[in-house]
Amino acid sequence: MNVRKSEMIIFGIALLFFVVGVWLYLQTPEQMAIHWNIQGEVDGYISKFWGVFLLAFIFVGLALLFVAVPRIDPLKANIEKFRKYYDGFIIRFSIFWLSLYLQVILWNVGIQISPMILFSIGFGLLFFYMAFFVKTRKETGL
Repeated sequence: MNVRKSEMIIFGIALLFFVVGVWLYLQTPEQMAIHWNIQGEVDGYISKFWGVFLLAFIFVGLALLFVAVPRIDPLKANIEKFRKYYDGFIIRFSIFWLSLYLQVILWNVGIQISPMILFSIGFGLLFFYMAFFVKTRKETGL
């Protein structure tokens, strides 16, 4: 089984989640802010362990899913036609998820970055990439 460059990158990002979590674990409070309302105010808390590692565990599950989908797809030839765009998307999505994780961790250690700004920019960049993919796909006939 070949490991693609994009898969190595997302598993490296997954490892980074846990490295950051272990490194900052002692600095985080016992109850961590995990959810913000539309005004950017904290309205949800979670215990320290889950606050530090929940997003990391979810990301590992997503990373495994991203790696598995092309391998279990019965129409492998179809996915190979746009594989570079798929790989580009999973890398960008991984970076976005990492930025969300860092926002949560940093907020809880006292560096308060607005989640509204981060969400807006992150989702905007993801949608821009998806629009680029759709446009390219139409032009190339994929």
